[in-house]
Amino acid sequence: MRTASRSAADRHARAGTSFFRHPFAPVLTAFAVCALAVLAIKVLTAGPTVISTVWLASGLAIAVWLRCGRGLAYDVAFGGMTAFALMTGELLVGNPPDRAILFAGLSFLEIVLAVMILRRFQPRLEIGTVAGQVRLLLCIIVATLPSAVLCAFLLRHGALDGPLAGMRMWWLGHSLGSVLMAAAGLAVTGRTLAHMKSPRKVAEFVVLMTTLVVAALFVFGPQSMATGFLILPILLMFAVRLGVVGTAVALTVLTAIAIKGTVAGMGPYYNMELDDRLGMVQMLILLGYAPALIVAGLLHERDAMAERARQGRIKAEQASVAKSRLLANVAHEIKSPIGGIIGIAEMWASGHLGKVDHAQIDMAQMMVRTARQIEALSHDLLDVAKAESGAVRIELRNTDVYGVLEDAASGLRLLPEAQGLDISVIEEERGLMVRADSQRLAQILANLGSNAAKYGRSGGTVRFRSSRAGDHTIRLTVEDDGPGLTEEKQAQLFEPFNRLGLERSTIEGHGIGLALSKRLAELQEGQMGVISAVGEGAAFWIDLPEVH
Repeated sequence: MRTASRSAADRHARAGTSFFRHPFAPVLTAFAVCALAVLAIKVLTAGPTVISTVWLASGLAIAVWLRCGRGLAYDVAFGGMTAFALMTGELLVGNPPDRAILFAGLSFLEIVLAVMILRRFQPRLEIGTVAGQVRLLLCIIVATLPSAVLCAFLLRHGALDGPLAGMRMWWLGHSLGSVLMAAAGLAVTGRTLAHMKSPRKVAEFVVLMTTLVVAALFVFGPQSMATGFLILPILLMFAVRLGVVGTAVALTVLTAIAIKGTVAGMGPYYNMELDDRLGMVQMLILLGYAPALIVAGLLHERDAMAERARQGRIKAEQASVAKSRLLANVAHEIKSPIGGIIGIAEMWASGHLGKVDHAQIDMAQMMVRTARQIEALSHDLLDVAKAESGAVRIELRNTDVYGVLEDAASGLRLLPEAQGLDISVIEEERGLMVRADSQRLAQILANLGSNAAKYGRSGGTVRFRSSRAGDHTIRLTVEDDGPGLTEEKQAQLFEPFNRLGLERSTIEGHGIGLALSKRLAELQEGQMGVISAVGEGAAFWIDLPEVH
């Protein structure tokens, strides 16, 4: 416990000294905050008695404060520099000390509250998603409300229509500016910067930004026409091509132009009173243009899900290749010793190793049968490994359907498990031809016939049937009248090594024949499935392309 406590204390100590070890980011931020404060007061204010209508300095301070470090020493140092920068900006524009202290204090209050709330409710600082953007918006709206309320009581001439209008203007202006600037700052990561550094992306950004600035100057310029809709397609292009960072930067630039034009009496709301047109343009940006940031977030989420799916597919393919390699190695390792066991057991059963009695002969023959099963398993494992890795050679040629079915039926009649069964071939239409690998198709039919004989033996019949399944598709079916399969078992039927609960039954098998058959059918541009119901037997079918 003491070790863990010391480790936590060490981490906090290192975080707290990050300000002093890397002072350039906070110092540059202080200069930028001061410059943005001067810009807002000089350019984005409606007059000497009206507060700024959009405030970007708070958003920059919030983003850098959250991104660069934490800890008591860091927070005190960074907070002190931010407060000093805000105060300097207020004094540089000519505000008297009392007003400078008041404005700087209210701005600093909302910055501190925003940092505290975001650390609590959005510790990962993720705004690439819609949920992250909503949390950022709500946190900043809540953080700026106390300063807006205090503005209404402490600065009664903050807007032309009185303290409530001043509160509204502070709240909307500071919330809007802080959200846009904080979104741009928090969205910047090493990955996004690397993506944006490509010459193509830089050129794209320059072209889109130039287009946006020209359109914004036209919409919010002296022509005074309702053409605000021209901006939205450009913002959507930012969202599609440049993501969250590009969209946030575009919205910030657009907001500055829109507010400046509206303050100057231009733009679509020129015929309204100053407070009304400022409120309208703020709502236009918030409700009409800012949703482009949500579009960018949705596209980011889509790309992230696609990347996760791609990585998952790559891992699955790598696992499949490793599994196939393992199966192939195991099969090769099995073949040699099994061949030796079969040879010794056959020599033992024939008496070449000495005189044997009937019991020893039975044991030797049982050993041979068991070894043959393991040998067959090794061959199937090799086929499965080859099929899954795509190493199976498939030679598609015109194949006579009736002939391959008749060969499969004839081969089944020779098997011991098929003794006493009624095995037939049913041709619903003569002369059907399919495009298939005759050797692999015969392997599939032999496996299906053997299964029908073993598992459907109680029905007494096995039928090989050919029919037309649709235009240019021929269906080959192996049917039995056995106990049938439940829907649950049908869903598990083609899983390798799944014998559907018959592992301890007297029916021989190892559960990979159907999985192999299905894969071989797919390699021949076909499909494979089953139709079955409990008590009504089973019909395994293969659909293959027809040859005319």
